[in-house]
Amino acid sequence: MLNLTPVERSALRAEAHGLKPIVLVGEAGLTPAVMKEIELGLDAHGLIKVRVFGDDREARIEMYETICAQLDAAPVQHIGKLLVLYRPKKEAEKTSSGKAGKGMRMVTIVKPSPSGRSKPSVSKVLLKGNERVTSGGNIKRAKKRQTSTKKSTLA
Repeated sequence: MLNLTPVERSALRAEAHGLKPIVLVGEAGLTPAVMKEIELGLDAHGLIKVRVFGDDREARIEMYETICAQLDAAPVQHIGKLLVLYRPKKEAEKTSSGKAGKGMRMVTIVKPSPSGRSKPSVSKVLLKGNERVTSGGNIKRAKKRQTSTKKSTLA
């Protein structure tokens, strides 16, 4: 189980105030499916609220401790039927294929005025992966377009 200082716990309680419960525990209790959903919520958000339906306070406290022990989470707050849990987010490793090229990117183009007296024109342009900006501020494709061999032999 993860331990938090009182200052950290207070900050997390304040942060959790506006959250809505993302996992609801029903009559069946802590089933493997519910534990999996709680774990996915902790991985995605880090700080989550869980609502436990049931009137038995001791059972809710036991569930709270079980969740924290099994999922290595920190207990933040237990108010009534709401449980607030925290676990630092796990960094998801992005797996990218070697084929993918550059994606779309935003570029700011600054062109000087033709007269030289007024302000330069500034524009933001979205470039595709195979485009580039020339020194004059024009957009050109980095690679030439493919031409048909039939068309080149007819000309």
